[in-house]
Amino acid sequence: MAKLKHIVLTGLLFLSYFAVCSQTISGLVLDQATNQPIESAAIYFDNTTIGTSTNDKGEFSIEYQEGITSPLVISFLGYKRMIITNYQVGKFYKVLLQEDIDALDEVVITTDDGMPKELKLQQFRQQFLGFSDNAKSCTILNEEDLILRYNKKTQTLSASSKKPILIKNEKLQYLVSFEIKDFDISYHINIKRDRFFINSVIYTGTSFYKELEESNSKKTTKSRNKAYKGSVLHFMRALSKKQLEEEGYQIFSGGFKVNPYRYINVKQIDSSKAVGVKLLNKLSILYDNEQSAMESRVDEFIIDQYGNHSPIHQVLFGGHMGNQRIGDSLPFDFMLSE
Repeated sequence: MAKLKHIVLTGLLFLSYFAVCSQTISGLVLDQATNQPIESAAIYFDNTTIGTSTNDKGEFSIEYQEGITSPLVISFLGYKRMIITNYQVGKFYKVLLQEDIDALDEVVITTDDGMPKELKLQQFRQQFLGFSDNAKSCTILNEEDLILRYNKKTQTLSASSKKPILIKNEKLQYLVSFEIKDFDISYHINIKRDRFFINSVIYTGTSFYKELEESNSKKTTKSRNKAYKGSVLHFMRALSKKQLEEEGYQIFSGGFKVNPYRYINVKQIDSSKAVGVKLLNKLSILYDNEQSAMESRVDEFIIDQYGNHSPIHQVLFGGHMGNQRIGDSLPFDFMLSE
């Protein structure tokens, strides 16, 4: 049975439901101290391809599509991010960004912390990007902005950055801008062999996906569809529609194949297009000969109409799904091509 070893948290989710279609959210972004407009601030729905930027007057307008449940992120270098979760379509927002003192240049003292610099970078690349062919096609364009620190006492490698990390994914044809909130790799160490063994990986942040030049090619479409099949997003969409078996998933409990819906309770939430899910036991999942494990630490979690689940950090995956990283990720608004 796959162990729940790697815990990956990507993005921040808040569920809200609007019976609207293709409306806009607009606003004005200002410096909190000077009340001056901020030009070129990034405005995007977290973990989607839907974004824009402010004009020279600090104004923005972003299209809202029915079913979007991601927070609205307002970000500009040198300022603290603003995340709006309870936004309303048609409302005008005056956003005051506060200067981030911690983002000012700092002196980083290089010491022997027990992990060589190159090993830190290697570990970050692998655990952030992943292990697949998709991950191997990824390049971090601004590694110089990474701050990597190893804590001998807690045996933890942490990563931070003053700027969004830019990842070019050649295989899936996305440029991903990822703003790190937390990134930690926890180890146990074999001192005699001088080897690091990973206990867990946890990272959180907000991300925006931009289509690259060949995003509409047949090759890219095939790669994206392959990445989608067997992903957490694919599984959640199938689960929300109670189509696990139709989509090729087999569910096991105690080593035996079981009827999924004897162990998973899926119910509609009022008149919304979201569902509530209760997991009655820790389960094993088999898809295309890849094994995963799943458990929930809450009585009920929510899946929206796009397959995004919340609270994301309380639903844990191990095995194949637990090993998926940024290199295999797709935006929440990705729709499988026919």
